[in-house]
Amino acid sequence: MVTKIGIRQLVEFVLRQGDLNETKNSQNTALVGAKIHRRLQSSRSDDYQGEVYLKTTVTMNGQDYLIAGRADGVQLTNDGVIIEEIKTSDQAFEDLTENTQTLYWGQVQVYGYLLLKQHPELDAVTLQLTYFQVATEKITKTQRTLTRAELTTFFTQLIQEYEYWLTLRADLRQRRNASISDLDFPFPAFRPGQRELAAAVYKTIYAHKRLFAEAPTGTGKTISTLFPAIKAMGEDLIERIFYLTAKQSTRRVAEEAVALMSSHGLVIKSITLTAKDQIRFPEERDVLPEDNPYMIGYYDRLKPALKDLLTHENQLTRTVIETYAKKHTVDPFEFSLDASLFCDVVICDYNYLFDPLVYLQRFFSESDDDNFFLIDEAHNLVSRARDMYSATVSDQPIAQLIKLAQPDKSQPSDDLQRELKKVRRSFTRLAQALMDNDLPAQVSPEPPETLLRTLRKFNEFVTDWMGEQKPSPLLDAVRDYFFDCLTFVKIGDLYNGSYQTRTVLDGHHVTVKQLCLDPSDFLDGSLQLGAGAVLFSATLSPMAYYRRVLGGTAESLAYQLPSPFPPKHQAILVTQYVQTTYRERDRNVERIIASLKALISARTGNYLVFFPSYGYLTQIKAAFELAYPEITTTAQEATMDAASRQAFLDQFQPAPAKTLLGFCVLGGIFSEGIDLRGSRLIGVAIVSVGLPGLNPETNLIRDYYDHQNGQGFAYAYQLPGMNNVLQAAGRLIRSRHDTGIILLLDQRFASRRYVDLFPEHWQYYQTIRSLPQLSATITNFWQQVKGAPTDENETHPSA
Repeated sequence: MVTKIGIRQLVEFVLRQGDLNETKNSQNTALVGAKIHRRLQSSRSDDYQGEVYLKTTVTMNGQDYLIAGRADGVQLTNDGVIIEEIKTSDQAFEDLTENTQTLYWGQVQVYGYLLLKQHPELDAVTLQLTYFQVATEKITKTQRTLTRAELTTFFTQLIQEYEYWLTLRADLRQRRNASISDLDFPFPAFRPGQRELAAAVYKTIYAHKRLFAEAPTGTGKTISTLFPAIKAMGEDLIERIFYLTAKQSTRRVAEEAVALMSSHGLVIKSITLTAKDQIRFPEERDVLPEDNPYMIGYYDRLKPALKDLLTHENQLTRTVIETYAKKHTVDPFEFSLDASLFCDVVICDYNYLFDPLVYLQRFFSESDDDNFFLIDEAHNLVSRARDMYSATVSDQPIAQLIKLAQPDKSQPSDDLQRELKKVRRSFTRLAQALMDNDLPAQVSPEPPETLLRTLRKFNEFVTDWMGEQKPSPLLDAVRDYFFDCLTFVKIGDLYNGSYQTRTVLDGHHVTVKQLCLDPSDFLDGSLQLGAGAVLFSATLSPMAYYRRVLGGTAESLAYQLPSPFPPKHQAILVTQYVQTTYRERDRNVERIIASLKALISARTGNYLVFFPSYGYLTQIKAAFELAYPEITTTAQEATMDAASRQAFLDQFQPAPAKTLLGFCVLGGIFSEGIDLRGSRLIGVAIVSVGLPGLNPETNLIRDYYDHQNGQGFAYAYQLPGMNNVLQAAGRLIRSRHDTGIILLLDQRFASRRYVDLFPEHWQYYQTIRSLPQLSATITNFWQQVKGAPTDENETHPSA
């Protein structure tokens, strides 16, 4: 397989120099850029050809490298050939740095060289850089005519400077593939279901498809997806794996899986990308880029830093990145992104692929079949994607900003005040329209165009204004509001039929929300940037729902594995005598606390009970502690840092001498991603069916899907709620020797609407009609159940 090097990647890596200046980065979305490209391309003459694929093969040290990319346009004229490169950004053309223009021209020069190589009859080519300033729609065109000799010299020098890195990549790839060839599954045996899942993943990669895989808790999803993907990489089916997750805990499990395979002989470069605000050094905070020693001269120190890192390390965790960034005085966040270009496995958050504002441009500016996506806990992507493609802006900060900008302040800005007042007037008109119609809120399928126009002009002004300011509280406050407005405008550019605009009047303030009700088309577009994807979770039922909302296509594959554990190791008990609807909650408090007491009385141990809200949790916990003060309890808090979360989990010790009952929230930090094996947890109770609270925005989702497929309530309320229930229940049985009870405290669980959603391993559920029956059933379960032996496969979190 020939190693592919993208032209943009090649040019940027070789030609970048000097400082890292983030203030120059554009905030445009890929979709907006693509729309502008198409618009400009369609306006060209008939002899203009857009998206021209150009390539050449370079051989060095016995290895072939494919240098390839797409020129935005090629036009044949009477005077010769024009090759066009289109760039879009927020900045004015005259404000672009010299290095930025060097990179732009570097790309088009490579395209010019490749075009002349395909047309030996031509001696020169005209290169045209077309620059589109998004805020003003001003177009700047500049041209250069270069000869074949000039372009050949440029390209040769470019490749010669990159030769070390090309050779390094080839050597890394050769060692990687050799180690993969000898790599066996890193456990003595496959756990039930693992071999089947691994085979399905491999076949998906081979066929360039998407696979939606439900693998119940205990299957060992991480190793069952990474192992076959890495084996496929060794056979040159793919070149890079992106392991995308929603939580730090699952990123750590992926790191552990790679480390485990590495301990069995795998030689591979993996990297974990950490959020910018978490990995940056404390001394970088509140420092302008031009004063930040880790950004000044960043590109001048980058290559030595990368050489040092890649020569000595294989697993590039946060700690490793920070160590080498400190050693070479480079910004750790940007350093991790640059290092990722040389990595085979990239472990990162969903937003690096799916978020339209922060996606990885160096990988996802265009489709690349060398990339493959493994998307862990894919059920979390539904709500995350809605958030990524939605935006909110309010007039609430404006009054304080105007006050800060008053002329008697240290840095007066009459112009800023004037622009802020224009924005405030736009909100005032929205508020007046609501008041005239005596409405607290209004919903429209149309984008808020008048507000968007105002904010675009405001953003343009603030972009220039911030470049002239010194650090101050005013600058910090304006910057925060600017980013809110900028995000709102960028999301407005994506507006389509899946959106609704909700305008809310709350007291004297107006809030406008652009709500993406169905992000599936956007997810589909992101997934098309690779050769395929596996979206997997313990809970992807019903499969048709998740395929619909997560960008599945008609060709997408689906695979559901049975639980690897004996179903009778857990009792599923549905209480028909408990009602938890809002109207019935107060009347059922006594039944709930008595049922919890029955759950924990038959055997000393650790238990968790989950509630749909903190308010309900607090109500039941207070009543339980009043009735049973001798029972030790603990509770999840609304805000918990990493230390307090760990302290909560540390209370659940193996084989406790006293019973512990923990109170948690459905869909919260303890309802998934925690691993309390064996006697650390022997019972889980779930109060209510987990429906999201009724609210106007979720009702909009309901109405949208009612129109789409008649299943609005299911898509907006029932299925997300049931997923939270299944995730919480999944905390119980984590290995073959685990046993325990799942107590479902809501009579609705016994209705056909919910029973049809039960997973296969809940087939032995029992309906309980009274407290005495519950106590007897629990006692009988503990008398009859016997634990199964453990095995080595279960001793590692990634198994």
